[in-house]
Amino acid sequence: MPCYRCGHRSLTRDDVSGGLVCESCGTVQQFDNYQAATWGADGPQGVLIRVGCSGTGSVLSYRDKKIFEANKLIDDITFKLDLVGTKVSEIKSMINTITEGEFGVGDWFPVLIGACAYVVVRSDNKSLPIAEIGDVIGRDVHELGRMITRVVDHLDLKLPEFDIVTSFEKVLRNLSNSGRIDNDKVKRMREQGVFLIQCATKWFLTTGRRPLPIVAAVLVLVAELNGVPGMKIEEMARKVHAAVSTCKSRYRELLESIVKVAQALPWGKDVTVKNAVKNAPFVLRHMEMKLMAKHGREEHPGSAKFDLEKVVRQCLRKDVEYSIDEDVTKYDDSQYFEVQNGSSFNHMGVDDLDKLQLSHECLSMAYNKFLEEDGFGKYVEVTEKAQRRKRKRDLELHPTEWWNGKTELSKKLLLKQILDKDVGLNPMPPSFVNGLLAVESRRAKINAAKSRIRKIMHPCSADLNDSSEISILEDLHEDLHARRKRRKTQAKDIDWEDFVIETLLLHQVSVW
Repeated sequence: MPCYRCGHRSLTRDDVSGGLVCESCGTVQQFDNYQAATWGADGPQGVLIRVGCSGTGSVLSYRDKKIFEANKLIDDITFKLDLVGTKVSEIKSMINTITEGEFGVGDWFPVLIGACAYVVVRSDNKSLPIAEIGDVIGRDVHELGRMITRVVDHLDLKLPEFDIVTSFEKVLRNLSNSGRIDNDKVKRMREQGVFLIQCATKWFLTTGRRPLPIVAAVLVLVAELNGVPGMKIEEMARKVHAAVSTCKSRYRELLESIVKVAQALPWGKDVTVKNAVKNAPFVLRHMEMKLMAKHGREEHPGSAKFDLEKVVRQCLRKDVEYSIDEDVTKYDDSQYFEVQNGSSFNHMGVDDLDKLQLSHECLSMAYNKFLEEDGFGKYVEVTEKAQRRKRKRDLELHPTEWWNGKTELSKKLLLKQILDKDVGLNPMPPSFVNGLLAVESRRAKINAAKSRIRKIMHPCSADLNDSSEISILEDLHEDLHARRKRRKTQAKDIDWEDFVIETLLLHQVSVW
């Protein structure tokens, strides 16, 4: 059999493929290993097509292949989200319930997987940010949020509140596992971070806002306080999947709150946002001491304590030495040593002491002995030593001594418990304050617009009071804009909002 290309008869059979190959030109001969098509139970079988199957070389039906690919995608996304075990099973079960066992393919299916993963983790009171899921599946957080709402409504679920403390601990644990933070500083930074986050919650810095930027701000602050290098706000923003500008705003708000708390210190007037980090150890120590202070009647530092029962027994024994006929055991069992209403000798009143019928000589001797041995001199000496040691500690404050970590705010608390604590600052919510500023600014604009319209329509009725009122309102308007750090403008300048207000007033629309 000659080669169909060169005509030579030097053909050999290849051991691997089994086909004939020309040794002269190397051409593989056609139709050499042809096998005739056979008929099977499912129909005719060919080289590229098999009846009853989907895809090239597949033995699965379309539905089975769709479910297989869907489970494969679920495993891939959950692996990137560090979800294993029962969490993956719960996600698959939830998707199976929502899709009625059909699962699905297309661009919407990864969004559904991310939404179910978020719902499963949140239902277990754990932290999984939507931004992190959006980065994994490559979708917008708003699209993912809408899908989460649909899943919750469809399954009639009620998710718990977002746990910002758990989010902080998770990020700190990841930084510790990567070797960015020393092991001896992790516990200290965790306590300080939980303390500051719960203080920020009390100061309404997290109310109505995304919680992850405040996590980044607290991480940067505790890193600076503990001397951990390289913890920049931009890097922490990427760690928590938050905007850098928002994280910087939360960091500045946190420092401003620390400055307000620092006003209670003797040098509080000198504390500003620029040096707030240097003064933060003293502020945190002040907040801890305020939380640990006992609210109750304090004893005078110069008053000494003594055991009234011991003094009475000594006086009774002295009376026995003065040849009093009664025995001491009789006094021990007498009515004067009975505990009345569960109270002891130290809780007796003045009338009860008068009923003891002790001699003046015994009381005088007991009191003198108390002053000489266990009394005021020794107490004052110990108190003065303690005060000197305390003053020395206050003057020599080392970096390892300013944090105690034994307050309740260093541990995870409920919102009601956080709001009941006193840390030296009880501000109004920033949204409420901004709302008041917006209302005052709008009121000033409306009054100024009315005055301008009245001055034009009725120029004869314009007097000095109107001009003074306009100037006052314009000054207030300028002050409000300055507080919001807008561009400085002159009080007589008019912007687009003023034109809108004037148009509405001229059409007799109620703008207030």
